[in-house]
Amino acid sequence: MTPSHQHPSAGDLSSASAPPAGARAPRRCTGAGACGVRPRTAVAGILTILLSATVVRAASVPPTEQRPVTTVMHGESIVDPYAWLEALESESTEVRDWTTRQNDRTRAMLDGIPGRPALERRLTALLRTPLINAPVIRGPWLFNTERPADRNQARLLVRQGVDGAPRVLIDPEAIDPSGLTALDWFEPSHDGSLVAFGFSHAGDEMSVLRVLRVETGEWLADEIAGKVYAGGWAPDGSGLLYGVLEDPSNAYSRAWKFHRLGRHHRHDPVLVRQSQPSRIPDAKLSKDGRWAVVQEFEGWSRQDIYLADALRWLETGEPDLVPVAVGLDARFEPQFFHEDRLYLLTTLDAPNGRLIAVDVRRPGQAQWQTIIPASGTRVLESADVAGNRIVAIFTENASSRIEQYALDGRSHGGVDLPGLGSATVSTDRDAPVMFLSFTSYNDPRSIWRISLADGARTLFARPEVPVDPAAFIVRQEWCTSKDGTRVPMFLVHRRDLHMDGRRPTAVYGYGGFNVSILPRFVSSVIPFLEAGGVYASVTLRGGGEFGERWHRSGMLESKQNVFDDLYAATEWLHTSGITAPAHTAVYGGSNGGLLTGVAAVQRPDLYAAAVSIVPLLDMLRFPHFLMARFWIPEYGDPDDSAAYRWIRAYSPYHNVVEGRTYPSMLITAGENDNRVHPFHARKMTALLQEKAGNDPVERPILLWVDREAGHGQGKPLAQQVRDAADIMAFMAWRTGLPLDALE
Repeated sequence: MTPSHQHPSAGDLSSASAPPAGARAPRRCTGAGACGVRPRTAVAGILTILLSATVVRAASVPPTEQRPVTTVMHGESIVDPYAWLEALESESTEVRDWTTRQNDRTRAMLDGIPGRPALERRLTALLRTPLINAPVIRGPWLFNTERPADRNQARLLVRQGVDGAPRVLIDPEAIDPSGLTALDWFEPSHDGSLVAFGFSHAGDEMSVLRVLRVETGEWLADEIAGKVYAGGWAPDGSGLLYGVLEDPSNAYSRAWKFHRLGRHHRHDPVLVRQSQPSRIPDAKLSKDGRWAVVQEFEGWSRQDIYLADALRWLETGEPDLVPVAVGLDARFEPQFFHEDRLYLLTTLDAPNGRLIAVDVRRPGQAQWQTIIPASGTRVLESADVAGNRIVAIFTENASSRIEQYALDGRSHGGVDLPGLGSATVSTDRDAPVMFLSFTSYNDPRSIWRISLADGARTLFARPEVPVDPAAFIVRQEWCTSKDGTRVPMFLVHRRDLHMDGRRPTAVYGYGGFNVSILPRFVSSVIPFLEAGGVYASVTLRGGGEFGERWHRSGMLESKQNVFDDLYAATEWLHTSGITAPAHTAVYGGSNGGLLTGVAAVQRPDLYAAAVSIVPLLDMLRFPHFLMARFWIPEYGDPDDSAAYRWIRAYSPYHNVVEGRTYPSMLITAGENDNRVHPFHARKMTALLQEKAGNDPVERPILLWVDREAGHGQGKPLAQQVRDAADIMAFMAWRTGLPLDALE
């Protein structure tokens, strides 16, 4: 029940897991090569590195003062020489000045990489393309977001009927020409006459709720601040359920309330309040407004579910939460209401998930009915109702499958997809159509309209991109991890590329929070591929690609499995004749930034470069900042002696060895990040610059702190281009990939 037009869960770490993606227009390619890219020899790669060193040699490492602070944890003295870097720039002029010196050095080095101007031009062409999302259907209206080729932020469009002309309903840049204000989410009322939406600024994710009338575009006076998200409208459009931080400075103060339009929000009744830092409440209202379902996350492996009679609550002001699934070691995710039944996706007795129906008047476990049983080969990701059918999305071998069922579970067959990739659907039970969104590594996102009557499929939108997808090949390979587990990876490269054992290769991974990393078009990778590189996306444990067992085998005390999976995949790349350590880079963001930091410290022999984007790196201090206590169920609590042992063993900040040579690193952070504190990046940079045996020019440790960004959400297009150029130029430079091939 988390539609695609809503923001992810407030505690999710996954939003920086993938580089920016984009799509656009005509530059069709012919011949065996990709868009006129000329093959280059290894000599050219060496020349690129030498030229780069010449350009950046004058950029010396800024000194960092050590101010040791000692903490005793479970009998061990932990000395932190850079604890003073835990302040934000707004709290410390010293931290601000130190960061400025680091940023200046990084810009001098990254901007001086030969071929970067050509890379930026190519990325601009790829990213400055229209981005279109599947429509949301409400009554006669269709709503979808679209970022035009010449704009920094996505706008909300509305059209009346499938064939109606689109009209701009919300344009963030008309409100803020700087491009730093972003539309975080939108939620139309059931008849489509009203839209609630959230704006945030400079990546801070502190959404402010507002409401407008669709017919006129008029904004209502209602306005609620505090990282607000919508949970469903009353059937008559008189108000809506919403979640808010009651204290915006406290990430653990979320409450769910009902707002009646025209009434001041201080009078809004409370359905549920957050009770513990590691338990995240969520709530949704049924379409008929009769029932509210409350979900309390305790990590990404288990949730408790309650039902409330919403009409009685709004009449009396007193919610009566009836337990549905409480205290069970499994996930319970609300999918949709139909009549008096709540449909839940659960992993109880089904690690790959099953769909059950719960009678809202008799919600006891004995009355639960299995609608879609568990499968041994594929994972149920989500289900929704379209007309009188259930549309279910599965993951099988790390790519999407779609099946249709009657409401009682009888199969109505599958929905054909264009190939191996990632698919989502947008449905409404009263609409005669649904929309399918599909993408893959060599297939930009396309939106298809599917008739529920006869299954006929019509292309709704497919922005052309300045690249020939047929020039690239996508294949899935498997390797064996340290404990014998088979681990897949997707490889993408030019179809005409000769594998000589020295191909510059970018290895990407995430591995956590039950997040499935499926094939998708990543615009920022295209220039790396065109220049002759290889992209490898590894399906690591900790994700959700193979169900709950796969997730749990990569969390808590089993987290080392995730890192071992990455190393096994990298070693396969080295032994299979594709690449070698001197030509291999690893990168990832957020939880994937932790992965990258661990890989650089544990196995520096495998990589020439590592890019750690908005990462966690000091795992002994992580719970004490921002919303990080949400993640204790995934990582463990270092204040617990048992968890301390496994966290201490891999925490990158605490395992740097003095004098050891590490991969060259680019570590990034957002000063406005309210998920992962930028201190992780600052402290790790200072420590490596002091302790590593790296030549500061040949193997530099670089820090980039973006002062107009957060965890990655809402970045203007210009920032996206710059960041993608930083990452790809850095990896190309360190792996010997000549960017002059892009000219």
